[in-house]
Amino acid sequence: MYGDIGLKLVQHAKRAQALPQLPPYQTEMVRAVVREIRELDRDASRILKSFEGSLDPAEHPDSACSVLVDHLCMRRNKRCLLAYHRVRSDKIEQLCWLGQDALGLQHQSSEVRSRANEDGSSSSLSPEEEGYVRQYSDLLAVHKGEWTDIDLTGPLDPPRDLFIDVRVLKDAGEIQTEYGAITLMKNSQFYVRQGDVERLIAQGYLQKLD
Repeated sequence: MYGDIGLKLVQHAKRAQALPQLPPYQTEMVRAVVREIRELDRDASRILKSFEGSLDPAEHPDSACSVLVDHLCMRRNKRCLLAYHRVRSDKIEQLCWLGQDALGLQHQSSEVRSRANEDGSSSSLSPEEEGYVRQYSDLLAVHKGEWTDIDLTGPLDPPRDLFIDVRVLKDAGEIQTEYGAITLMKNSQFYVRQGDVERLIAQGYLQKLD
């Protein structure tokens, strides 16, 4: 039935909102919805062509109803496509603002699925989404560059503690803090100024201890 595949795309988008990473791009479903839209458009054009573009609904209610149904189905499918891609683009932008490597994270999650299923692609993103990540990240870097003294990706709520205890989850090398350089080695713990390590916490290198 027309619209069923579009509904599945919307359901995929709804599930993606609750996931930390984006699930694989549903290429075949998107193509199927686009093909369905084209079929509906051809059907509506065929009916209108038989009336030379002057279809009177009062005289031919059956044909007018068919054209209306085709038009409504096309609109619904287009809205499903827009909703699906809007959710994914919002998730991509969120990852970029958090300072996370969206491309690297999606490649890693896809590699895990590939080893499990042996049929996964190299990335959960479509080629167009990968290009969007690069361009959006570049645009964000330019925007941040105008405010070098302000961390635009930091939390909006003021910190309750100036210094916090953190545990290193994975090696991050040497970093410079306001009080000197420290080397972040896995499983080590530090008492540091929160502002110096907020980005590393968001990226998953450090864990804040209570």
